[in-house]
Amino acid sequence: MKASLKACDVVIFGGGGDLAMRKLLPALYHLDQDGLLAKNTRIIGASRRDMSAQDYQDKVREALNEFVPASVGDENTWPRFKERLSYVSVDAQEESDFARFNDHNVGDDEKDVVFYLATSPDLFGSICSSLANHGLNQERMRVVLEKPLGRDLISSRAINDEVTQNFGEKQIFRIDHYLGKETVQNLLAIRFGNTLFEPLWDSAHIDNVQITVSETVGVEGRWGYYDKAGALRDMVQNHLVQLLCLVAMEPPGRNDADSVRDEKIKVLKALRPIEGANAYTKTVRGQYAKGMINGKDVKGYFDEEGSNLESRTETFVALRADIDNWRWAGVPFYLRTGKRLGQRYSEIVIQYKSIPHSIFNDESNRQLQRNQLIIRLQPEEKISLTVMNKVPGAGEGMNLQPVDLNLSLSEAFNNKRSPEAYERLLLDVMRDDATLFMRYDEVEAAWKWVDGIMAAWSQTSERPKEYASGSWGPAASMALPIKDGRNWHDY
Repeated sequence: MKASLKACDVVIFGGGGDLAMRKLLPALYHLDQDGLLAKNTRIIGASRRDMSAQDYQDKVREALNEFVPASVGDENTWPRFKERLSYVSVDAQEESDFARFNDHNVGDDEKDVVFYLATSPDLFGSICSSLANHGLNQERMRVVLEKPLGRDLISSRAINDEVTQNFGEKQIFRIDHYLGKETVQNLLAIRFGNTLFEPLWDSAHIDNVQITVSETVGVEGRWGYYDKAGALRDMVQNHLVQLLCLVAMEPPGRNDADSVRDEKIKVLKALRPIEGANAYTKTVRGQYAKGMINGKDVKGYFDEEGSNLESRTETFVALRADIDNWRWAGVPFYLRTGKRLGQRYSEIVIQYKSIPHSIFNDESNRQLQRNQLIIRLQPEEKISLTVMNKVPGAGEGMNLQPVDLNLSLSEAFNNKRSPEAYERLLLDVMRDDATLFMRYDEVEAAWKWVDGIMAAWSQTSERPKEYASGSWGPAASMALPIKDGRNWHDY
C-alpha cells in the first residue's frame, strides 16, 4: 500500500461505537504502525457522549488492547497514535453542535478532511446537511457512508439524495469492506495482469461460477436489527453482488475509479430479473433452527432474545443469477450466504468445463475432474487451481488424479501481515481513490434487482425453509444447482 499523499483530519461520527472500536481505530493504528499516516494526520472521535480527549484516548487504548493484542507491546506506535487522537461531543441531530469542529480547527491549513459516518443511515442526511451549513463540505472534504444504504430502492434513493444535496458524487465514498480484502483485489490482478486466465474467462470455457459467504454465527443479540434486514438485504445486495461484478465485468480501459465502476454497472444492468414465478425456481430462502456447531448446541432463530414467531425474515439465501450478455450467456452464477452454517468461509469458485474428449481410456480416468479456480477470501486468503496430473510411478500407467496448485498469500510474501480490509479502504479514502467504493448508480441497480426478488417473496404465504444449525442450509438449496446438472463445490 502506498502512503497517503498528505496529512488529513479523519473525523469518525459514532467514534465511540462498536464499529469504530473494533475495526476503524485498529485499522488506523495499523496504518500508523506501518508508517502510512502522514505526520500531521489527526483522528477525531465524535459522538453524543461527553468525554475529554484523555477519556477518549483511554477508551481507544482499551479497545486496541482487546482487538490488536500486539499493540500492548508496541510502545513506539502508541505514543504517536495517542497524540493524533482527540474528541468532540456532537449530537448528530443538533446542528448547533457542529460549530464545535471549529474549536478543533478541522480542515484548517488546507488539510483534506474525511468524515466517516459510522452511525445509523437515518442520520446520514442530517449529518451531511449540518456539515454543509458549517462550511465543512468543501471540495477537499469527503464523506464515507457505511452500509446499509437503505432497505430497498426507495429508501436507498432517499438517503443518497439527502447526501448528494450537500456533497458532490466524487466526494462520497460508499464502503463495502469486502472489496478491501487482498484476494478480492487479487481477482483483478489474476484477470487483467496475466495472459493465462482472461482468454478463458467466458461461456466457451467456464461452466458455472459459485460465490459463497458462509457464517457460523447467528444474529448474536441483534435480532431486532437483523429481522428488519435479512440475508438478501444484508449480504446479497452488497457483498455478493459486488463480488459477482468483479468476476463478470469486462476489462476496463484503465485502473481508475470510474473505468472500473463503469464496467461493474454494465454487469448489474445485464442481470436477468428474478421476478414472479421465477423467484420460486431461482431462489431458496431459509431460517436456522437449533443445532450443533463445533460440538456445541446453539439456539434457533426463534430462540434468540427478542424474537417474534411470526417472522418470515430469511437467514439464508441461495439463488441462481444469469447475466444476459455475450460473455456470460448460459453460465449460471450460484450465490449462497447464510448464518449458522457448518463452516465459516467466503470463496469464489470458477468451475471450468470438461475437456471435449479424453484420450485416457483407462477405467480410473473416465471421470476426469474439471479444472477449478478457487479464490478463498476468509478465514485464510489463498488462491488454488485444480489441474489433472499423472500419479507418479512407473507401474501406474497414465493414471490421473486432481492436484491443487496453491498460492498462500502469507507464504508467498514471507508471512507478511495481510492488512485488514478497512486499512486499505481508509487509506484509499485519504488518497481520494474511489476505485473500491460504490457509485450511486451501482447502488441503485443492485437494489432494483434485489427488490424484484423481495417483491416476489412478499406475494407468497410460504415461510422460509427451516434448516438445522451446523448444516449447509435447506435441502432445497442443495437441489438448486442439481436441477441444472451441477453441484455446489463442497458436495
